[in-house]
Amino acid sequence: MWTLHTYYRSQASFRVRIALNYKGIARNDVFLHLEKGDQYAPAYKALNPQMVVPTLEDGPIRLTQSLAILEYLEETHPDPPLLPKDPLARAWTRAFALINVADSHPLNVPRIRHYMTDRLKLDAAQMNGWIHHWLGLGLEAMEALLAGHKESGKFCHGDAPSFADIGLVTQVTPSRTFKLALGPYPRVTRIYDACMTLPAFADAQPARQPDAE
Repeated sequence: MWTLHTYYRSQASFRVRIALNYKGIARNDVFLHLEKGDQYAPAYKALNPQMVVPTLEDGPIRLTQSLAILEYLEETHPDPPLLPKDPLARAWTRAFALINVADSHPLNVPRIRHYMTDRLKLDAAQMNGWIHHWLGLGLEAMEALLAGHKESGKFCHGDAPSFADIGLVTQVTPSRTFKLALGPYPRVTRIYDACMTLPAFADAQPARQPDAE
Protein backbone atom coordinates (compact mmCIF):
# COMPACT_ATOMS: atom_id res chain seq x y z
CA MET A 1 0.00 0.00 0.00
CA TRP A 2 1.12 3.53 -0.71
CA THR A 3 2.39 5.74 2.10
CA LEU A 4 1.87 9.49 1.77
CA HIS A 5 4.12 11.80 3.75
CA THR A 6 1.95 14.85 4.17
CA TYR A 7 1.03 17.96 6.14
CA TYR A 8 -2.56 19.07 6.40
CA ARG A 9 -1.94 22.67 5.26
CA SER A 10 0.37 21.73 2.38
CA GLN A 11 -1.38 22.58 -0.87
CA ALA A 12 0.94 20.20 -2.73
CA SER A 13 -0.15 17.37 -0.42
CA PHE A 14 -3.76 18.49 -0.90
CA ARG A 15 -3.37 18.02 -4.66
CA VAL A 16 -2.11 14.48 -4.24
CA ARG A 17 -4.80 13.59 -1.70
CA ILE A 18 -7.46 14.69 -4.21
CA ALA A 19 -6.01 12.51 -6.97
CA LEU A 20 -5.62 9.46 -4.72
CA ASN A 21 -9.19 9.86 -3.47
CA TYR A 22 -10.61 10.41 -6.94
CA LYS A 23 -8.93 7.30 -8.30
CA GLY A 24 -9.82 5.21 -5.26
CA ILE A 25 -6.20 4.44 -4.34
CA ALA A 26 -5.72 3.41 -0.72
CA ARG A 27 -2.92 4.92 1.33
CA ASN A 28 -1.46 5.31 4.78
CA ASP A 29 -0.60 8.83 5.91
CA VAL A 30 2.55 9.87 7.76
CA PHE A 31 2.15 13.37 9.13
CA LEU A 32 5.01 15.85 9.14
CA HIS A 33 4.56 19.17 10.94
CA LEU A 34 6.30 21.63 8.66
CA GLU A 35 6.15 24.49 11.16
CA LYS A 36 8.00 22.33 13.71
CA GLY A 37 10.65 21.22 11.22
CA ASP A 38 9.77 17.53 10.99
CA GLN A 39 10.79 17.60 7.32
CA TYR A 40 14.42 18.29 8.28
CA ALA A 41 14.82 15.04 10.24
CA PRO A 42 17.67 12.92 8.80
CA ALA A 43 15.36 10.00 8.06
CA TYR A 44 13.04 12.15 5.99
CA LYS A 45 15.91 13.95 4.26
CA ALA A 46 17.17 10.54 3.16
CA LEU A 47 13.72 9.82 1.72
CA ASN A 48 13.27 13.24 0.08
CA PRO A 49 16.48 15.31 -0.16
CA GLN A 50 14.46 18.43 -0.97
CA MET A 51 12.81 18.11 2.46
CA VAL A 52 9.35 19.07 1.29
CA VAL A 53 6.01 17.30 1.12
CA PRO A 54 4.45 15.31 -0.33
CA THR A 55 6.41 12.15 -0.78
CA LEU A 56 4.52 9.10 -2.01
CA GLU A 57 6.23 5.75 -1.52
CA ASP A 58 5.56 2.06 -1.83
CA GLY A 59 8.54 -0.17 -1.11
CA PRO A 60 11.40 0.95 -3.36
CA ILE A 61 9.18 3.44 -5.25
CA ARG A 62 9.58 7.01 -4.05
CA LEU A 63 7.76 9.83 -5.80
CA THR A 64 8.06 13.55 -5.09
CA GLN A 65 6.65 16.79 -6.53
CA SER A 66 2.87 16.87 -6.70
CA LEU A 67 2.44 17.28 -10.45
CA ALA A 68 4.84 14.43 -11.19
CA ILE A 69 2.86 12.27 -8.76
CA LEU A 70 -0.40 13.23 -10.47
CA GLU A 71 1.08 12.31 -13.84
CA TYR A 72 2.24 8.94 -12.50
CA LEU A 73 -1.16 8.18 -11.02
CA GLU A 74 -2.85 9.15 -14.27
CA GLU A 75 -0.59 6.86 -16.28
CA THR A 76 -0.85 3.89 -13.92
CA HIS A 77 -4.51 4.34 -12.89
CA PRO A 78 -6.15 5.95 -15.94
CA ASP A 79 -9.73 5.31 -14.84
CA PRO A 80 -11.36 7.57 -13.80
CA PRO A 81 -9.28 10.04 -15.80
CA LEU A 82 -8.00 13.38 -14.61
CA LEU A 83 -6.88 14.44 -18.08
CA PRO A 84 -9.08 14.71 -21.17
CA LYS A 85 -8.36 12.53 -24.20
CA ASP A 86 -7.67 15.29 -26.71
CA PRO A 87 -3.97 16.35 -26.76
CA LEU A 88 -4.79 20.06 -26.97
CA ALA A 89 -7.24 19.79 -24.10
CA ARG A 90 -4.65 17.89 -22.06
CA ALA A 91 -2.13 20.67 -22.69
CA TRP A 92 -4.70 23.30 -21.66
CA THR A 93 -5.54 21.56 -18.38
CA ARG A 94 -1.87 21.05 -17.55
CA ALA A 95 -1.08 24.71 -18.28
CA PHE A 96 -4.02 25.84 -16.16
CA ALA A 97 -2.88 23.68 -13.24
CA LEU A 98 0.65 25.03 -13.53
CA ILE A 99 -0.56 28.56 -12.74
CA ASN A 100 -0.92 27.27 -9.21
CA VAL A 101 1.64 24.47 -9.12
CA ALA A 102 4.57 26.33 -10.70
CA ASP A 103 3.80 30.03 -10.24
CA SER A 104 1.61 31.06 -7.30
CA HIS A 105 2.10 28.26 -4.79
CA PRO A 106 5.92 28.10 -4.72
CA LEU A 107 6.09 31.80 -3.78
CA ASN A 108 3.93 31.32 -0.70
CA VAL A 109 5.07 28.08 0.92
CA PRO A 110 6.18 28.17 4.58
CA ARG A 111 9.92 28.07 3.85
CA ILE A 112 9.58 31.14 1.60
CA ARG A 113 7.44 32.99 4.12
CA HIS A 114 9.87 32.20 6.92
CA TYR A 115 12.83 33.37 4.87
CA MET A 116 11.12 36.64 4.11
CA THR A 117 10.11 37.31 7.71
CA ASP A 118 13.14 35.85 9.49
CA ARG A 119 15.92 36.86 7.09
CA LEU A 120 14.52 39.77 5.10
CA LYS A 121 12.57 41.12 8.10
CA LEU A 122 9.26 41.73 6.36
CA ASP A 123 6.55 42.68 8.82
CA ALA A 124 3.10 41.07 8.91
CA ALA A 125 1.52 43.66 6.60
CA GLN A 126 4.28 43.32 4.02
CA MET A 127 4.11 39.54 4.15
CA ASN A 128 0.36 39.60 3.72
CA GLY A 129 0.74 41.96 0.78
CA TRP A 130 3.23 39.59 -0.85
CA ILE A 131 0.87 36.63 -0.44
CA HIS A 132 -2.15 38.54 -1.76
CA HIS A 133 -0.19 39.83 -4.75
CA TRP A 134 0.88 36.42 -6.06
CA LEU A 135 -2.33 34.60 -5.23
CA GLY A 136 -4.30 37.41 -6.85
CA LEU A 137 -2.29 37.30 -10.07
CA GLY A 138 -2.91 33.58 -10.33
CA LEU A 139 -6.64 33.98 -9.74
CA GLU A 140 -6.82 36.73 -12.36
CA ALA A 141 -5.18 34.47 -14.92
CA MET A 142 -7.46 31.56 -14.06
CA GLU A 143 -10.56 33.73 -14.34
CA ALA A 144 -9.49 35.06 -17.73
CA LEU A 145 -8.65 31.61 -19.06
CA LEU A 146 -12.00 30.22 -17.98
CA ALA A 147 -13.81 33.14 -19.61
CA GLY A 148 -12.11 32.42 -22.92
CA HIS A 149 -12.32 28.62 -22.82
CA LYS A 150 -15.42 27.53 -24.72
CA GLU A 151 -15.09 23.97 -23.38
CA SER A 152 -15.42 25.16 -19.80
CA GLY A 153 -18.48 23.60 -18.20
CA LYS A 154 -19.32 22.50 -14.69
CA PHE A 155 -15.57 22.18 -14.21
CA CYS A 156 -12.62 23.90 -15.82
CA HIS A 157 -12.80 21.69 -18.91
CA GLY A 158 -16.15 20.08 -19.52
CA ASP A 159 -18.21 18.33 -16.89
CA ALA A 160 -15.58 16.16 -15.22
CA PRO A 161 -12.70 17.30 -12.99
CA SER A 162 -9.13 17.38 -14.25
CA PHE A 163 -5.68 18.54 -13.22
CA ALA A 164 -6.98 22.05 -13.91
CA ASP A 165 -9.60 21.77 -11.18
CA ILE A 166 -7.08 20.42 -8.71
CA GLY A 167 -4.90 23.45 -9.41
CA LEU A 168 -7.87 25.79 -9.07
CA VAL A 169 -8.92 24.34 -5.72
CA THR A 170 -5.42 24.64 -4.31
CA GLN A 171 -5.32 28.27 -5.48
CA VAL A 172 -8.61 29.18 -3.83
CA THR A 173 -7.98 27.39 -0.53
CA PRO A 174 -4.94 29.46 0.54
CA SER A 175 -6.65 32.58 -0.82
CA ARG A 176 -9.44 31.98 1.68
CA THR A 177 -6.95 31.19 4.43
CA PHE A 178 -5.21 34.52 3.86
CA LYS A 179 -8.52 36.37 3.46
CA LEU A 180 -8.09 37.44 -0.14
CA ALA A 181 -11.40 38.69 -1.56
CA LEU A 182 -12.75 36.29 -4.18
CA GLY A 183 -15.55 38.51 -5.51
CA PRO A 184 -13.66 39.41 -8.71
CA TYR A 185 -13.38 35.73 -9.65
CA PRO A 186 -16.93 34.36 -10.07
CA ARG A 187 -16.01 31.59 -12.52
CA VAL A 188 -13.19 30.38 -10.29
CA THR A 189 -15.47 30.44 -7.25
CA ARG A 190 -18.27 28.58 -9.06
CA ILE A 191 -15.92 25.79 -10.11
CA TYR A 192 -14.38 25.61 -6.65
CA ASP A 193 -17.87 25.11 -5.19
CA ALA A 194 -18.61 22.40 -7.79
CA CYS A 195 -15.40 20.57 -6.89
CA MET A 196 -16.23 20.65 -3.22
CA THR A 197 -19.46 18.75 -3.83
CA LEU A 198 -17.28 15.75 -4.77
CA PRO A 199 -16.14 13.60 -1.83
CA ALA A 200 -12.69 13.14 -3.42
CA PHE A 201 -12.09 16.87 -3.14
CA ALA A 202 -14.02 17.61 0.03
CA ASP A 203 -12.42 14.80 2.04
CA ALA A 204 -8.94 15.88 0.93
CA GLN A 205 -9.21 19.46 2.14
CA PRO A 206 -6.86 20.56 4.92
CA ALA A 207 -9.49 21.04 7.62
CA ARG A 208 -10.58 17.39 7.35
CA GLN A 209 -7.14 15.86 7.84
CA PRO A 210 -6.30 14.03 11.08
CA ASP A 211 -3.37 16.36 11.75
CA ALA A 212 -5.39 19.55 11.24
CA GLU A 213 -5.00 22.15 13.97
